[in-house]
Amino acid sequence: MDLHVRYEGDDDPDKCTARKLSRFDLAELHRSDRATPGGVVLNPHAEQALSPADAELARERGLVALDCSWESAGEKQFSMRGEHRALPYLVAANPVNFGRPMELTTVEAFAAGLHILGEPEQADEILGKFTWGETFSELNEEPLRRYAECEDSSEIVEIQQEYLDR
Repeated sequence: MDLHVRYEGDDDPDKCTARKLSRFDLAELHRSDRATPGGVVLNPHAEQALSPADAELARERGLVALDCSWESAGEKQFSMRGEHRALPYLVAANPVNFGRPMELTTVEAFAAGLHILGEPEQADEILGKFTWGETFSELNEEPLRRYAECEDSSEIVEIQQEYLDR
């Protein structure tokens, strides 16, 4: 599955997971909305959750993430073309936000999306470039497995609610 990043470049370049994926030719960086393909856009403000029902479109057009500072990641930033989908509840494993729900790096967001869309090998490949990558899979093993078994967004939201109610 092609991975595309709408790259803002406002974070520390040494900690930027999108730049590292690009260096390994695992994702393509784009500097403008117009240059970014209109695939399945991972957007925390989207009204619909990412689900296996989005897999065909993602395989055809790619999976897209916005890489920017959390301070500037407001709803207005997500003006890219494509089908916008939110990731369900997951916990970060990156050193900056370890243990915080929903504060994922770009590589964690891509890996989650890939797991949900039926591409766990590709998820493991991109996480393998980071010392903490395997920890993300371990921390989120159960929810990622359950999300991947869903048929559509409504089932994802039901399972997510179980984690939120804990």
